[in-house]
Amino acid sequence: MKLRNTILGLTAIAAIFITGCTDTNKTYSTVKEESLGLRKTNLYTEDTTTGDKTMYGTGEPMSGYKIKRAFQDAPPMIPHSTEGLMPITIENNSCVGCHDPAVAESMGATPIPKSHFINFRPAHSYSLKEGFKKTIDVMKNEVSIQEIPTLSGARFSCTQCHAPQSTGKLAVKNNFKASFLNKDGESKSRWHEVLTKDLDTLKK
Repeated sequence: MKLRNTILGLTAIAAIFITGCTDTNKTYSTVKEESLGLRKTNLYTEDTTTGDKTMYGTGEPMSGYKIKRAFQDAPPMIPHSTEGLMPITIENNSCVGCHDPAVAESMGATPIPKSHFINFRPAHSYSLKEGFKKTIDVMKNEVSIQEIPTLSGARFSCTQCHAPQSTGKLAVKNNFKASFLNKDGESKSRWHEVLTKDLDTLKK
């Protein structure tokens, strides 16, 4: 027992001695506080710091260029210049002029999909006599899906989902890899074919 304690004591003394003899003048590379940002400029003197210029596509509509989707059924990116086409207002939607299914093929444009001609908004009503009257019963897992002949109002403002693709210097490397359920997923959406899939959770 005494021998064991002696060995432990000598080991501890040796460790302290070795630590004390370590070169304390050794330098280590450090990151200065002033350059912690992604821009690698002094955080305290950013008055003259400007971000990299973002460039958007300048191609004309009907050029035939398309941007691959990032994931299954992703809203397509706008592959052409939007100059003069914005803003979208209730009186003017320049997108529909080319992308309406009735003229899209002749214009060389991607037609607005069937899913945009569906109304998902239940037509509830209210009257002083009957009060608030629902057209569906959510407790029975009912949903309102009605095909309509015109573009749904909920889809009218195209830039809620569709946006131009910008190109610029990435501050952080993008390691994202696209994955699709369908072989043509990078160029086509099939959401309208599966939008009611698995809604019947009650198994009626």
